[in-house]
Amino acid sequence: MSSPTDPLFGIHARALGVWQQRSEAIAANLANADTPDYKARDVDFRKALAEAGAGTGDGDLQLATPTAGQIGANGSTATGDAPLEWRVPLQPSMDGNTVDPQVEQAAYAANSVHYQASLTFISAQIRMLRTAITGGGS
Repeated sequence: MSSPTDPLFGIHARALGVWQQRSEAIAANLANADTPDYKARDVDFRKALAEAGAGTGDGDLQLATPTAGQIGANGSTATGDAPLEWRVPLQPSMDGNTVDPQVEQAAYAANSVHYQASLTFISAQIRMLRTAITGGGS
């Protein structure tokens, strides 16, 4: 995962991870639409990106180590997942479930459009770099 201030991909590299985590949360909500007392969760995208940007003052990622002088077992330098928040239900349910399938499906569709837009931007940047490196001839 790259830094949120990456000059090449901008915020889109971090955004892909947040969009992916949000799609997983929405899919879990849809899967539990009939589960009593299940509370719908979602990722606050703006808050997640703000926290990612605030954690890196100079643009460098800090290496997470279990003990001093060691690299983590998975080799990850990511700052962690975005926090999940409770979704406020639009209509109360008798069984305590706060999942509204129509809202979740609309959120999933919008999230997939955002994910695809970030992926398209990154692909265009890579294509531009490839063109610059090869001089326009493939």
